[in-house]
Amino acid sequence: MAPSFDHLRDADVDEDDYDEDEIDISDLREKYEVQLEQGYDTFVVIDGLPEVTEEQKPKLVKFLLKKLNQIGKTKEDQVYMPMENGKSLRFAFVEYSSPAEAAAAVRQLDMVPLDKKHTLRVNKMTDIDRYGREGRVDEQYVPPKIEEFTEKEHLRSFLADPSGRGRDQFAMYRGDLVGVFWNNEKDPPENIVDRQHWTESFVQWSPLGTYLVSVHQQGVQLWGGASWSRQKRFAHPFVNMLDFSPSEKYIVTWSNRPISIPDEGHPQLSLDEDGKNYVIWDVETAKPLRSFANLDLPSANDSHAPGAKQPPKFPWPAFKWSSDDKYVARMTQGSSISVYELPRMGLLDKTTIKIEGVMDFEWAPSTPQREGVKQYEQLFCFWTPEIGSNPAKVGLMSIPSKQIVRSLNLFSVTDAKLHWQSDATYLSVKVDRHSKSKKSQATTLEIFRIREKGVPVEVVDTIKDTVINFAWEPKGDRFVIITTPEPAGPTAVAPKTSVAFFCPEKAKGSAVGNFKHLRTLEKKNSNAIYWSPRGRFVVVATVANQQSSDLEFYDLDFEGEKPESDKDLTANLQLMNMADHYGVTDIQWDPSGRFVASWASVWKHAMENGYHVYDFKGELLREEHIDKFRQWLWRPRPPTLLTKDEQKQIRKNLREYSKIFEQEDAERGASADLAVVEARRRLLDEWLAWRASVEAELEEERLARGLPKHPAEADVKLPETGEEQVIEEIVEEVLEESEEIVP
Repeated sequence: MAPSFDHLRDADVDEDDYDEDEIDISDLREKYEVQLEQGYDTFVVIDGLPEVTEEQKPKLVKFLLKKLNQIGKTKEDQVYMPMENGKSLRFAFVEYSSPAEAAAAVRQLDMVPLDKKHTLRVNKMTDIDRYGREGRVDEQYVPPKIEEFTEKEHLRSFLADPSGRGRDQFAMYRGDLVGVFWNNEKDPPENIVDRQHWTESFVQWSPLGTYLVSVHQQGVQLWGGASWSRQKRFAHPFVNMLDFSPSEKYIVTWSNRPISIPDEGHPQLSLDEDGKNYVIWDVETAKPLRSFANLDLPSANDSHAPGAKQPPKFPWPAFKWSSDDKYVARMTQGSSISVYELPRMGLLDKTTIKIEGVMDFEWAPSTPQREGVKQYEQLFCFWTPEIGSNPAKVGLMSIPSKQIVRSLNLFSVTDAKLHWQSDATYLSVKVDRHSKSKKSQATTLEIFRIREKGVPVEVVDTIKDTVINFAWEPKGDRFVIITTPEPAGPTAVAPKTSVAFFCPEKAKGSAVGNFKHLRTLEKKNSNAIYWSPRGRFVVVATVANQQSSDLEFYDLDFEGEKPESDKDLTANLQLMNMADHYGVTDIQWDPSGRFVASWASVWKHAMENGYHVYDFKGELLREEHIDKFRQWLWRPRPPTLLTKDEQKQIRKNLREYSKIFEQEDAERGASADLAVVEARRRLLDEWLAWRASVEAELEEERLARGLPKHPAEADVKLPETGEEQVIEEIVEEVLEESEEIVP
């Protein structure tokens, strides 16, 4: 039997028999020593809890744990809820397994409703200690000073054009100057604001036109209002790119350089963001919601499809938004898609969506309206390449249910591109297929009809060449493609291309017929397609090409005579105009669909930088060459507030409105002409008055010198001496002249 402490002999504890320093117990200490967490970094304080009794306390703790464990790991015995007089004090201390989980709880659970009557307030234990320790809180309550209300500027005041003409604004970045202007068609643009060094890299409008974004080494700034004051600031150091959610509620920023938080801290970021590359922000509060690091993309050897194109090193955008700003998703190349719920930024159902081999995905740009589906949903599509004996696949997934609502198997696939129509009525999958020998390549279009029952798929397989560009008509059902017989790639001379137009057949009622080929224009150099945001009109152009710079303006609803071959189709194609802009690098329609701007940016083309402005028919209204011209950006407009019936009524009475607008244009032109005439008349009167004053001064000077009043009088004055001379002049005059022919 082992001796107890009471039965030990003095010899057993004699200090002279051994020396503690000579005993090596490092192995035992390493094995059995308890590692104590330093500080309170793993603790959070939760306020806003309901008041409960001792009997109700376990039930509240279990209910609270459901929310706490969504963020990290904690247990019932790690939740301490103080009680007083048999009732809780409405707060609790919670210990997480790591400081990172505690920080995430503060970020994601603060201001989250516990039930209808209670909202959680979550703070770090260290913050309570830092800001609430003795001496930092006044013993006497001092009511907060409420600042006097000052009305803020209307951030959408730009929608009320002071001229009453409904003009659109645009931003120009040239040299070191960034300016915002009103478009004046043929006349010089009207400057609203012009600032030097407003940005360090580029400018960008928010999707609804509320903010102008400037990008700096210290982060991103949002500007707006009539005075163009700074509205928000997002301090992401060395930011390279940014992207807004569709409704401007959130913004994601990215820097190639990982974030480094200094020892003294950061004004907006915490240690959680240290080493991260992406930050997702709440625009209203300018606070970060969550941060992420770059993902390591699979190497070329890991690619499942041997002929598949390799993705860029840092694909952009890496985070893609649902159309209603409720979700944001990120793809892990080849394995999964992670869908996060906004604004909590927690994983949907706490798990990623495993999709083996996934190469790309796209959210539907509008909330889908599938036949027979009444519950709320968002859709995204994805595609996977051929893996072993399994075919390539395109899938449609419904969120939040995560159900596959439609899938399609594909074979001999080299690459695929996903193209949504703006209303989420159609999805076109451009599939590049290779032959068995893999020496030739062709393209087919797999068109999903989203709103029809069962989501049927229509195949357009009449395309013999490779499609290098595809574009749907906004809010319409027609599309344009550009094809080439040779594989696209860097060549000395770009291969010739063909432009093909497709539209549905006419069908009874509101049904949409099958897609049919309308027209193909061959032997072109075109490589870009730009639809009017209102549909109907399209510009097919050649951009960033040293040999060609053509712009062709087409109308797909031409009101003239329709060819007999197109009688059963829902389009009437007409080339309206052609233009040439040397060195053109970018083209953009204004949000009204009335004007088109093309420009040659110094970032892509070193010579003859500047811009052209055309109307929708292709008539050149204005051109200007500007040294070091960088960007032209039309200011977007938010969706109209008019109902569909009101819009329909306006279209019905458009001719009446047109008369008013034409009269206003004529009066404005006449007033402009009248102003020119009056200005010229004023200049003429000023010149005549000046000439009269000079002549009066000259007469006075001649009289003072005794000279004749007019110089002509001195020239005709006869000499006083000498003989008179008579000059005789003989003038011959032919009175009549006749001609006779003598035989």
